[in-house]
Amino acid sequence: MAPRTMVDVTAFGADPSGTRDSAAAVTEALRAARAVTAPVTVRFPPGRYHLYPERAERRDLYVSNTVGADRRHLSKTIALLVENAHDLVIDGRGAALVLHGAQTAFAAIDSTDVRFEGFSFDYVSPRVVDATVADAGTDGVTAWRELTLPADTRFRIDGTTVTWLGEPAPADGEPYWTGTNAMEYTQVHDPVARRTWRDRNPLFDEVAAVRRLPGHRLRLSYRFADAPGDVGLVYQMRTTVRDHPGAFVSGGERVEIRDVSAHYLHGFGLVGQLSRDLTVRDVRFRADPATGRTSAGFADFINLSSMAGHVRIADCVFDGPHDDPVNIHGTYLVVAGRVADDVVTLAYRHPETAGFPAFRPGDTIEFTARATLDTAAGFTARLTAVDGPHDRDDAHDRRIMTVTLDRPLPPTVTPEHWVAENVTATASVHIVGNHFVNVPTRGVLVTTRRPVVIEGNLFDGVTMAGVYVSADAEEWYESGPVADLTIRDNTFLRPSTPAVLIAPTNTVLDPAHPVHRNVTISGNVFEDADAPIVRARSVRGLAVTGNHLTGTGAGALTESVLVAAEGCSDVVVEGTSGTLPPPGRTQVHRLDERP
Repeated sequence: MAPRTMVDVTAFGADPSGTRDSAAAVTEALRAARAVTAPVTVRFPPGRYHLYPERAERRDLYVSNTVGADRRHLSKTIALLVENAHDLVIDGRGAALVLHGAQTAFAAIDSTDVRFEGFSFDYVSPRVVDATVADAGTDGVTAWRELTLPADTRFRIDGTTVTWLGEPAPADGEPYWTGTNAMEYTQVHDPVARRTWRDRNPLFDEVAAVRRLPGHRLRLSYRFADAPGDVGLVYQMRTTVRDHPGAFVSGGERVEIRDVSAHYLHGFGLVGQLSRDLTVRDVRFRADPATGRTSAGFADFINLSSMAGHVRIADCVFDGPHDDPVNIHGTYLVVAGRVADDVVTLAYRHPETAGFPAFRPGDTIEFTARATLDTAAGFTARLTAVDGPHDRDDAHDRRIMTVTLDRPLPPTVTPEHWVAENVTATASVHIVGNHFVNVPTRGVLVTTRRPVVIEGNLFDGVTMAGVYVSADAEEWYESGPVADLTIRDNTFLRPSTPAVLIAPTNTVLDPAHPVHRNVTISGNVFEDADAPIVRARSVRGLAVTGNHLTGTGAGALTESVLVAAEGCSDVVVEGTSGTLPPPGRTQVHRLDERP
């Protein structure tokens, strides 16, 4: 075995004292590491490293679930770029990376056997404002609120308008970003109850006056008299353009991220796209309490699109996202036209997903009717040629692909009524030993036909379903079916109703032609749960066995109400122990809402 080459970022001028910008030095160190043909480790000695975007690497990239084909956001700034590398480790050794502006924290592109480990990263003045209602009241005529803000939150008062200001860029002093009042999106966090939910923002309703107070505080006075009743709540406000992935894994194999503290992820979390074999282990997705922030992510924490091989997510903490902590899916492309019996055009239909190559020559493609999403009645072929977008070239229409099949397409596969999925780019999944808390949406979304095991996790107060299985050919176009899903030995504390939701978008519901198959939900604890704990649609082979329900209610357990099944067959519900809480104990939320 070849000895490892060590590359120390401080040898290239990186400053662990946190005084100077280390971006150029880190870029040079990573370029030097990529030139090494032997195994290589890039080391960050302990310290604090500031990384500004002006001297970081840039790449033109199209990324799933972000800004689609919008060329205004094509160029991505990447603080730590590993590209075309093999057997490379980035060893943080406890280093703290401080990012400025809009950047992807780290990326592994077209690389194999890469590991990121042993560091933390955070952003200065990120594009989210966490405003805590520290006090509120009324003098009988005018109501008011006092807000406390994180220390790096900057703002300007223009009459009754608050303009939020990002950190000033070193070159010209202009803020990296701006926003006004409630901005485009708000969710509410209750730190005492440890719950977070999506809601409207009342902070800027009928504002009569705004005043700056000492100690990173704002006082808002209103044209109404009723005292607000939201003292202690945190309004987490942000813009909505997902211009960067927070981290990115694309086109590679065997990438591991372990022992990392991700205090904030800008844009769209860790995105894995068209790669194989990914491990995320012992990563703390959680805001640094010293910053005064509670938001740890702009959207999802982990979003994996068209991954192959095996995905393992283990022993992580998911605390404070603005969307789903984990979402693993493929992409349905709509059949847009037939060029010949063996040539078909496919279209990306969601505005936030386009431009990357959903298919490659040699892949297996499966066509499925949108009305049924029944893969058993679909058509499968191998691709001999692909003409369409590449995630790093701009020569094609970013929303259209043309593919050539190794055999004729049946005449029943008609434009607009069928979708296509890349069967090759689907992964087996193991999600184990993780903790989900302060989640405004679902805990885990998973749609892959290969074996999936979700076990030993703690879902604490997740606002929507703890586990959600879709297959969506109507809105988000996130494929596809599950064929072997096991949800076992998890704890669902204070779950929403249901705790597990299986809801594909097929419009034709026929138990003889299901979307999903072979789902087992066993050995789980549902504490303070309400019935049904499982709501399932279009599943063949659903076993809900040996689960335990706890609560303070004295109601006798009735297994018949625990599972709400529609269009399902071979459903078994048995061996449940415990009692149900009184009706209405658990708050019910909308479960179909996506951002």
